[in-house]
Amino acid sequence: MERVLSGMRPTGYLHLGNYVGALKQWVELQDNYECFYMVADLHAMTTEFDQNIDLKELTVEMVIDWLAAGIDPNKSVVFVQSMVPEHSELFAVLSMITPLGWLERNPTYKDAKENMKDKDLSNVGFLSYPVLQAADIIIYKATRVPVGKDQLPHLEITREIVRRFNYLFGEVFPEPQPILGEVPHVYGIDGRKMSKSYNNAIYMKDSKEEIIKKVKMMVTDTGRPRKIDPGHPDDCKVFPLYRIFYPEIVQNVITECTSAQIGCIECKDRIAKKLVEYFEPIKERRDYYEKHRSDVIDILKDGSMKAKEVASKTMEEVRTAIKTKYW
Repeated sequence: MERVLSGMRPTGYLHLGNYVGALKQWVELQDNYECFYMVADLHAMTTEFDQNIDLKELTVEMVIDWLAAGIDPNKSVVFVQSMVPEHSELFAVLSMITPLGWLERNPTYKDAKENMKDKDLSNVGFLSYPVLQAADIIIYKATRVPVGKDQLPHLEITREIVRRFNYLFGEVFPEPQPILGEVPHVYGIDGRKMSKSYNNAIYMKDSKEEIIKKVKMMVTDTGRPRKIDPGHPDDCKVFPLYRIFYPEIVQNVITECTSAQIGCIECKDRIAKKLVEYFEPIKERRDYYEKHRSDVIDILKDGSMKAKEVASKTMEEVRTAIKTKYW
């Protein structure tokens, strides 16, 4: 069975964009792959090192959402990056063979610098983020990595590092291949991309009342001032939610909207009810883990031990290959 590695930076509560963009796919992958799902706490420090944040609390809240969504610790290894020190050791080794130009030319690095001007990104950790990411993946000899198209440059750097290592020291690592998924765009209640930092998100933890209230606030078709006017679903920020959570009636919605048979208020009310129905079992599981947070810690401890067992074997191979195995 092929092995998958993926991770998220601990940001606390997850929203619909996180669920649709990654978590939903993670749950589906569990049945066909050996999955390792990582809390990337070291990666979080590349942009949040100067913030007074509680990484443990953010980690627990995020993993509660993972478990609520259907991540099964009996099927997948759920672990914390920093609790497996082999990640950092392999990162150090890989950093010695990675040309600086590879990192400086990385388009993701350039975009992040442009989009995060409010943060001090003048640190080695941020520039070398892809090297640590490569270590995260290949320490488990993962052969598959779920990514969006915008993340392909990072994975390609990983593949280049693997090729360089194998050329210099012999075949140790497989080249990981992407699992490309179509990531639908999820808009926040203000019409921008859904984001915690924009304070416009619908969270997986939200109550029925909160979901309905937030959906009612969402921006619809600005080119449809009156209910009797034909609508334009592709210009509506609510319509993508139908494609994701209510696909069986998408064609009906298009017909009703473009022929002015349904107004925006009714349309939002219907998808809000569907979201409540969809997330009800997830919310029930979340409530359970909120009351049993020690279970979450135990899952992370157990998963980190399993991850370390695999990672330590890989590092033994690496030390042998680079001739730093002294006894």
